[in-house]
Amino acid sequence: MERNKELANRLNEVLLNGAWIANTNFKMEIESLTWLQATKKMGNLNSIAALTFHVNYYLGGIVNVFKGGALDIRDKYSFELPPIESASDWNKLIKDFLVNSEKFVEEVAKLPDSKLDEAFVDEKYGSYLRNIEGVIEHCYYHLGQIVLIKKMIPPMTDL
Repeated sequence: MERNKELANRLNEVLLNGAWIANTNFKMEIESLTWLQATKKMGNLNSIAALTFHVNYYLGGIVNVFKGGALDIRDKYSFELPPIESASDWNKLIKDFLVNSEKFVEEVAKLPDSKLDEAFVDEKYGSYLRNIEGVIEHCYYHLGQIVLIKKMIPPMTDL
């Protein structure tokens, strides 16, 4: 299998349709939550909404680069979640996340093999391959957090 297709399959698995590594994926986990559950803070942990925003922030920023744009994202803004005050707000974040996830998978699948070994924006960031693999690892890291936080959230009757 071509490297771009293999990477796209791994991204699809963690973001949208898989269950091989973690027995779940982002889409499955976030679509099963109400906005109250998604925004519930457990101790000093990030909320699931904040983690969803965080991953979405990076997906959108890197998709912009794939489409020829600048790398405009900054770590310091990656948790600046706008207020989620309704089901509509939460559903918009889910929709944005799913759209960016689909675009990200599509863009990776289209990358020519030679592009994977090129510098990503600047040599200091490493190659496209390193960055895409980093996104996969980053997604699994935060997916694990979401799964654990969901287990800690009280039942809806207690929210």
